[in-house]
Amino acid sequence: MLYRLAGSGLRRLPALQLGAWGTQPVPAPASGAKRSSLPLWAVGSVSAVSPGGAGGWYEALATSAPVEGAEELLLGAHTATGLPWWGSILLTTVALRGSITLPLAAYQHYILAKVENLQPEIKNIARHLNQEVAICANQLGWSKRVARLTYLKNMRRLVSELYVRDNCHPFKATVLVWIQIPMWVFMSVALRNFSTGAAHAEGFSVQEQLATGGVLWFPDLTALDSTWILPVSLGVTNLLIVEIFALQKIGMSRFQTYMTYFMRAVSVLMIPIAATVPSSIVLYWLCSSLMGLSQNLLLRSPGFRQLCRIPLTKGDSDTPYKDLFAAFYSKFISRK
Repeated sequence: MLYRLAGSGLRRLPALQLGAWGTQPVPAPASGAKRSSLPLWAVGSVSAVSPGGAGGWYEALATSAPVEGAEELLLGAHTATGLPWWGSILLTTVALRGSITLPLAAYQHYILAKVENLQPEIKNIARHLNQEVAICANQLGWSKRVARLTYLKNMRRLVSELYVRDNCHPFKATVLVWIQIPMWVFMSVALRNFSTGAAHAEGFSVQEQLATGGVLWFPDLTALDSTWILPVSLGVTNLLIVEIFALQKIGMSRFQTYMTYFMRAVSVLMIPIAATVPSSIVLYWLCSSLMGLSQNLLLRSPGFRQLCRIPLTKGDSDTPYKDLFAAFYSKFISRK
């Protein structure tokens, strides 16, 4: 008979389930207005969308409620703090990543740790189930295909019961993605609206404020970064995040390997893309990526993981940063 691990020992599993397997033209600038240095595609009007939706999906997104909310958040932070715009963008990014994505990332690690700790139990169930299916196949004369389908059907059911028992379905670990990506898009579009003059505050063009709200080599946040320092920094930061993920995975599956190569390609592709958008957007992207890098490093800390009540796993280390540096040094520096 089948067995299931529950509590301190094995108990008999229920019988096998053997049922059937079943663009609009850009208006000319007003007299004395500052001509944008952005590419033509980046300065299209987003201030209005026709009732019939003729303005296109991007114009609808640019005037949507979430984007307007992001604009209000940025304006509120700028007004409340009195910081220059580069500081307001940085502060808003840190606040959003710290208050929203960091807790969600900790929850993601919590779920994944519980799933990882279930693997020995799942392997044990799989072994007993395989034996039971083999016995039934011999007794009932099943073909290999029927035996395989029976095994997979019951295995999915038993694993699903484990996830329900421990409240750790892997899909819950994806909640970070469903929150972080839309937030990133809405903030980016809001900054694009500001940089192209599609939003105003208290009668003053936010675009004019951004034009003098930069710092260092990018004093004009509505212009492109001609030095490419911001775009290249963005690409390097994203590549570091990808490599840190890859270094902490031993024996990656083929899918994980393909995803790692894909994310490397995206990180490199973001460099020329970032070179064609206003510096305000690239600054936000860079701040967000730096926060993501810091977040990934923080979530490797044993003390922080304990604070977040993330269960210990077999792969956890007492010296994660030392191990990470050693792995990085071995892979990228000491290679001949």
